[in-house]
Amino acid sequence: MKRVLITGAAGFLGSHLCDRFIKEGYHVIGMDNLITGDLKNIEHLFPLQHFEFYNHDVSKFIHVPGNLDYILHFASPASPIDYLKIPIQTLKVGSLGTHNCLGLAKAKGARMLIASTSEVYGDPLVHPQTEEYWGNVNPIGPRGVYDEAKRFQEAITMAYHTFHGVETRIVRIFNTYGPKMRLNDGRALPAFIGQALRGEDLTVFGDGSQTRSFCFVDDLVEGIYRLLLSDYAYPVNIGNPNEISLKDFAEEVLKLTGSDVKIVYKDLPKDDPKQRQPDITKAKELLGWEPKVGRAEGLRITYEYFKSLPPSEWMKLPKEFISNK
Repeated sequence: MKRVLITGAAGFLGSHLCDRFIKEGYHVIGMDNLITGDLKNIEHLFPLQHFEFYNHDVSKFIHVPGNLDYILHFASPASPIDYLKIPIQTLKVGSLGTHNCLGLAKAKGARMLIASTSEVYGDPLVHPQTEEYWGNVNPIGPRGVYDEAKRFQEAITMAYHTFHGVETRIVRIFNTYGPKMRLNDGRALPAFIGQALRGEDLTVFGDGSQTRSFCFVDDLVEGIYRLLLSDYAYPVNIGNPNEISLKDFAEEVLKLTGSDVKIVYKDLPKDDPKQRQPDITKAKELLGWEPKVGRAEGLRITYEYFKSLPPSEWMKLPKEFISNK
């Protein structure tokens, strides 16, 4: 039985990856320091023989006994609210945490996949964004702690690949949504749905013309799984190229929820990207992957999940969130 270590295992994406690898017959070792993760996301796995969990900060030395075949490094704050609240930890998990995981991969002879992000493109001057685009990032702006942590993460991963011969994979993740997201993480979709559930006006920053491309989590996990098992070591965009403006997206959420609240507009935060759309040519050609779940279906599934939570959960979102990421 192959063994896989998944860091950030109690987070949104990490928990879905744990589910997928258990389903595929792997022995899964989850690791998370729970700074933003929640054990509720993986508690259903604890009784399983082939799942184990380490409460550990990957920014510190990592020891995992036994052999390892794969490491998926998904430990990192991923929302503006989080990485503006804990900027040092965000930088450390992208740098020290990645270094520690790569050292473990080298020692174990494991293949390692890192979770990079579309944020490496910054506020892009190229549209849609291809993997060859180097980005337009402000390293000392409010988002720099996340953007530059991810850019360094890619650089050190490629260094371990070229210098030490470690098998590495790099996925650049675009806006992803689905069950297990946190209503209080400050991103557009949970923020809009949370506001609609509470009967509050939906907050759009800027004039709402900025765009995002939303990918349902099941599609993303499938792309990550295929990339891990592929022979390609360079970055690959995984996301849904179906682009929509935030104004139109807010209107879709209002229609879905049946809410009669209105949309209100506030000043655009510094360095907020104006456009975000992946070019997924590489994913199609190399992995035979493209998204299957349409936004209407994915939104319905996600809304039903949020609506099923106790109303006390709906109140956890701050009324002022940071960015329509």
